[in-house]
Amino acid sequence: MKIRFGYVANALGLWDASPSKTLTFARYSKLPKEERLDTLKTVTAQNLHHTKRILCYNIAHEIELYRFSSMLAPLATHPEAGWDYITPFKEEWKELGRLIKKYQIRTSFHPGQYTLFTSPRKEVTKNAVQDMEYHYRMLEAMGVLNTSIMNIHIGGAYGDKVQTLERFHENLKELPDKVQYYMTLENDDKTYDVKETLEASEKEKVPMTLDYHHYMANKGEVELENYLERIFNTWSHRDIPPKVHISSPKSASAFRSHADYVDLVFIQPFLKIAKELNRDFDIMIEAKQKNLAMLQLVEDIAKIRGVKRLSGASVEY
Repeated sequence: MKIRFGYVANALGLWDASPSKTLTFARYSKLPKEERLDTLKTVTAQNLHHTKRILCYNIAHEIELYRFSSMLAPLATHPEAGWDYITPFKEEWKELGRLIKKYQIRTSFHPGQYTLFTSPRKEVTKNAVQDMEYHYRMLEAMGVLNTSIMNIHIGGAYGDKVQTLERFHENLKELPDKVQYYMTLENDDKTYDVKETLEASEKEKVPMTLDYHHYMANKGEVELENYLERIFNTWSHRDIPPKVHISSPKSASAFRSHADYVDLVFIQPFLKIAKELNRDFDIMIEAKQKNLAMLQLVEDIAKIRGVKRLSGASVEY
């Protein structure tokens, strides 16, 4: 089976290349009104330029998996500062898409923790829809929707998981179908485990992104070997491989926190289970050292007997 590896947002080692430069609303509000839009455009232009630099780094290192920063366009969804972040950068979005398509890079977004559909408050659902549409529009502007996803968590339990899951499915109806099609659901490290997330994914007919570290922190009664094939099958309607998130604990006492690098011993049980299915899939590394941790893990896995390294960031396992 072929496994491709990728990382999140920042390519460490590139000088001054953060794609997440921001402008807070407090700072924005203090600017003279005639300078506000120009400042937003300046910060966004930097983020898009740095994203292009990172994509070029990925191309040079044969990395075919990358998660964009969600902060590319600051204050894009703020109720008092929302602005057109697409039109002024039409060519820049197209250029990013051109690189992604030419070099067949699979991209994604991971909207933040407040983008959820479980809240009893209608304004939270409204904001979640707006945030998902924000991410959708960026992928659309790049022309890379067909190979991309927007991954979210189910959200909080609000003291009653059964009732909250019912509300999740009801609130999700507010999300336009064209946006939901590119959505995935990820299991949590505290709340919704693999089984609960999988059942929600199957009901909504959206793919499930397995997070192995979260699974190990929140196993419940679930044995992963009994669920992995079903998880991978949720991707059947998309012409892209299943995707898995990988990280390892910072320490025994900070088990849910991500370590700088990925401990091969920690993830080997998962690799063994996946090997039994013999299906291609992709791994997103969520370690603190980002691209450096990803490259190190590829090196470590490539040293396993019988594993063949196919490129800078892929192996035949």
